[in-house]
Amino acid sequence: MAERRTVKAAEEPDFLQLNDLACEAVGGRVIFATDEWFAPAANLLKRELPQFVTSAFTEFGKWMDGWETRRKRAPGHDWCIIQLGVPGLIYGLDVDTSFFTGNHSPYVSVQAGCLDEPPTFTLEGDRTGMAASDSQLAAVATLGSEAWPELVCVSQLKPGYSDCCHNYCKVDFNHRVTHLRLNMYPDGGIARLRVYGVGQRDWSSAPPHQDVDLAALTNGGVCLGYSDAHFGHPRNMIGLGRAANMADGWETARRLDRPKHLKADHQGILQVPGWEWAVFRLGRPGAISGIEVDTNHFRGNFPDSCSIQACSLTSEEEARCSGTGWNSGKWQVLLPPQKLRPHHLHVYNEAQLTLRRPVSHVRLIIRPDGGVSRLRLWGRPAAAPANQQRPAPKL
Repeated sequence: MAERRTVKAAEEPDFLQLNDLACEAVGGRVIFATDEWFAPAANLLKRELPQFVTSAFTEFGKWMDGWETRRKRAPGHDWCIIQLGVPGLIYGLDVDTSFFTGNHSPYVSVQAGCLDEPPTFTLEGDRTGMAASDSQLAAVATLGSEAWPELVCVSQLKPGYSDCCHNYCKVDFNHRVTHLRLNMYPDGGIARLRVYGVGQRDWSSAPPHQDVDLAALTNGGVCLGYSDAHFGHPRNMIGLGRAANMADGWETARRLDRPKHLKADHQGILQVPGWEWAVFRLGRPGAISGIEVDTNHFRGNFPDSCSIQACSLTSEEEARCSGTGWNSGKWQVLLPPQKLRPHHLHVYNEAQLTLRRPVSHVRLIIRPDGGVSRLRLWGRPAAAPANQQRPAPKL
């Protein structure tokens, strides 16, 4: 078997493989900030990497791609409230201070809340040069956020140089989170906040006779492993809507074991020795009745073919499979090999699938390499024991 696995940088924590539950791309938003003089807090949740433009200034000072408050000249400290786009369990944070080298916040802490109903207030428009009004302060006071439990205690931040800008914080908090309070002491700047975790849906609200996307990150789907993610992480495939561009999908490097001269079988599928793969745990085990494989934007770099395997694993079996690179004997074919087209939404119905029983995990295989923008696995969720809670992913 010809296969390649990506070696993770030793200094990067495992939780970076999970979903960013706060990103603006999944609906995350800042609903309150004490001060946004130099740069608005909404920048914290941008999908794009921070940038620095030497010549960029506003009427309020240097333009910065992050959240930066004025130099505080009154008692207290600055803080903001973030509403997660996908409520769920949080396993780690990245407080990114990129380019904030003489103006980063020296210390930070993060608190978590789980609100039954989202607050009605929010922030609109360009907030540069603004601070919280008395009415906004009164509205946010009703949340009692100063008493929320801590995910990260007061911790020192490193400045935003390229070799130390990522401040990783592992989180041990086994409760569903809908909102965060980010405190910086006493003032300064932070470029991005990444909130890595697994979505947690209330399945009691799911329509009983309607198929749902069991792999969607909003329904608790999560990528547990992959062979290669050179140009784009496979977790992108379970994101919202259709992909915005190629970067919003999974794309591998070109395999170096490709034959010098390619040959195809009677179906037109290339016969190559190697493949790439990505494994997902479904948000809820279920019987899959429909599949979508979308190569949107991948015109000259789409895979030649794909197939999908599936299995049902306990928590213990999942941990063992993760430790062996997901080469488990329990995998069964769900979707046989299919020829793919560029920039196209491929839809497969129940008649084309070969597995009818409920499954908990799937493995998407592409040959020989290339990019897929979205993967949808439609089906009916299976009944689960009351108060069942999935363990932290074993990455």
